[in-house]
Amino acid sequence: MEVKQLKIGALGNFVYVCWDTETGEGFIVDSCEPEKIARETAGLKIRYIFLTHGHFDHTYGCEKLSEILGAKIVAHSGNRSFHHMDVEDGAELMAGKIKIKVLHTPGHTADSICILADKKLFTGDTLFVGECGRTDLPGGSSEALYHSLFQKILLLEDVVEVYPGHDYGPRPWSTIGHERRHNYTLKPRTLEEFVQFMRE
Repeated sequence: MEVKQLKIGALGNFVYVCWDTETGEGFIVDSCEPEKIARETAGLKIRYIFLTHGHFDHTYGCEKLSEILGAKIVAHSGNRSFHHMDVEDGAELMAGKIKIKVLHTPGHTADSICILADKKLFTGDTLFVGECGRTDLPGGSSEALYHSLFQKILLLEDVVEVYPGHDYGPRPWSTIGHERRHNYTLKPRTLEEFVQFMRE
């Protein structure tokens, strides 16, 4: 699987174009500037546009992008943005020979999902390089984020690559192993300690 990381918009968003090199079928993670994203898909058949959560900087222009590419917009059932397909935790889809698995990772928002494909994890605003998502916006929950980070994401293999939703860290992507060792937000904590940590 090939991954093209696009830094787009005023908030340092990362949008991802991913495809199977054998079939040319692929998917996109998040949306921001539809015409610009569409130009990066020349020669590919994009089947899905995954929305990692409903915040405007990750959904802007997704309907237009869908129209241009003929792709279905996929989001968690709790996502109130326009989309064609609801998914829940554990849902699996295919793009070419790529198996795509949806992980429901609430915390930053209740509808947050991560996309796992070919040992690559697209984390939206749940986990950044060196940081984690904030929980003080409407729908945020430090308790939920704790479970998403420590009982779901950190159960993945160290070699899984981490592709965040924003360029907030010292490098544009990382690995689970690197974040486990160096991300201060992922230091071992009890639930109560993590909630207090997020308050501070």
